[in-house]
Amino acid sequence: MRKVILITGGSRGIGAATVRLAAEQGYAVCFSYHSQQATAESLAQELNTQGKEVIAVQADLSQEASICQLFKACDQAFGRLDALVNNAGILEQQMRVQTMDAARLQRIFTTNVIGSILCAREAIKRMSTEQGGQGGSIVNLSSVAARLGAPFEYVDYAASKGAIDSFTLGLAKEVASLGIRVNAVRPGIIHTEIHASGGEPNRIERLKSAIPMQRGGYPEEVASAILWLTSEQASYTSGAILDVAGGR
Repeated sequence: MRKVILITGGSRGIGAATVRLAAEQGYAVCFSYHSQQATAESLAQELNTQGKEVIAVQADLSQEASICQLFKACDQAFGRLDALVNNAGILEQQMRVQTMDAARLQRIFTTNVIGSILCAREAIKRMSTEQGGQGGSIVNLSSVAARLGAPFEYVDYAASKGAIDSFTLGLAKEVASLGIRVNAVRPGIIHTEIHASGGEPNRIERLKSAIPMQRGGYPEEVASAILWLTSEQASYTSGAILDVAGGR
């Protein structure tokens, strides 16, 4: 029986690369998008015409009810769940902490941390052997910013990813006996649109000299790491945080 994977934030960047690779590897894929409806539906249609099983579902991961509806849509389409990739995340304009307000912090942490935890909760309900599931895998998307702190730019984003690291370690221990493995991938500077949303489209060019490999990474490189962690090749790997950051 084909395995089912749910990927949040799958319409572009690392998420879209993971959707493509998962479909190529034979997964049935349910992926969420927030506002990029045309892009998401185009990706799903492209893969479906290739004989893949892919659905795109609109979801706001800052809203608990929307998260529950996302998982129900996956249930209705595929009837099971084997893997969750908590990819969706946001950042805001580059800014020092001294000028941040509470509303900004709430937006960052609600989506990046609370949304990921609630998605994991829903996945556990479906995958836990204690509740009749077949076990499975959760991969959380952290960031090398969790180690570096992102000073003068995204300290709040870095802090949210630090929370993801801690969540990954704790949850891995909590659900190991339920047949669920939990790991994280910590990307470095990757060629995606997120830099433009933070106000600096050419950020990689400015920072690449600080990366030992002297270049930014590509979404496909991160997707490969994610799907290795969901695979049977990683069957004894849980609680790991894998840096995909060019040696940084």
